[in-house]
Amino acid sequence: MATKNEYNHEHSPRMEWARHAPEVYKAMVRLDAAARQGVDPTLLELVKIRASQLNHCAFCLDMHTKDALAAGESVDRIIQLSAWEESRHFYTARELAAIELTEAVTVLTDGFVPDEVYERAAAQFEEAELAQLIAAITVINAWNRFGVTTRMAPGHYTPGQYNH
Repeated sequence: MATKNEYNHEHSPRMEWARHAPEVYKAMVRLDAAARQGVDPTLLELVKIRASQLNHCAFCLDMHTKDALAAGESVDRIIQLSAWEESRHFYTARELAAIELTEAVTVLTDGFVPDEVYERAAAQFEEAELAQLIAAITVINAWNRFGVTTRMAPGHYTPGQYNH
């Protein structure tokens, strides 16, 4: 195993966006709180981790994997999340529908959310739950974009440090 001195230098954030846009940050925190209402906390962390993997947001991956572990999520389920299609037996049908929807909403470069993906999610969630899930997916994607663009550094988060 490498010693601390052998690791690469940690990059510095490009800016402290929350300090320079405090009203936007506060609005994001409120939006995040509203979006997670009625969404199962375990499912929510899986969604946040998967979107953050797809968006390459190291800061959010650090945060949400630590929060998931602190909430009792298994290491195996977190590890397998990036290969969920080959590891379906780790997740419930409901979780799989949410993970698949997360991918479709996150990777809109394919042009749309396929009907079959939406229908699988709609079969697992009541409309109000599905609306909240879509909101939660949208919010983590917004957080990811702030984190990636401003190059927020991972590795310093402690579980529960933020309320989002």
